[in-house]
Amino acid sequence: MLPQPGVPDSPPPGTQAVAISMSAADRRRVRRRLTAPDGEELRLAYPTGTVLSPGQVLEVRAGVAYVVAAADEDVAAVAPRSLAEAARVAHAVGNLHRDFVEAGEGLFLTPWDAPMELLLTRLDVPFTRQARPFLGRPSWEHGPSGAGP
Repeated sequence: MLPQPGVPDSPPPGTQAVAISMSAADRRRVRRRLTAPDGEELRLAYPTGTVLSPGQVLEVRAGVAYVVAAADEDVAAVAPRSLAEAARVAHAVGNLHRDFVEAGEGLFLTPWDAPMELLLTRLDVPFTRQARPFLGRPSWEHGPSGAGP
């Protein structure tokens, strides 16, 4: 069944919610088939450029609401010591065409890889490698409109 325009914004009362864990990249792959944790097959057919959001209902079927959830991803959790340091790091991360997303509690997240580790080490900013949901764009997706390369 393809997603219908009348799909609710949140699971309707009395339905069981099934979370579909998706990475930042997966939430941009909106024309595909996927298998839910309960074994049901879902067929996504959203317009190109759509970005699925955590909490978004994909489909309601037989009393079950299939809901997008942000999966844990390999990220660098950066803890700048000052606003100036945060600006300096954000600028450097942006030069690598990566998102630098505010995560609360003075932390910022960016996708983890070897070049990012090297950059953060050279900048001498406190950071740790963590598995957390990442709500920015995947590292390969960049461009002025956020539409991709």
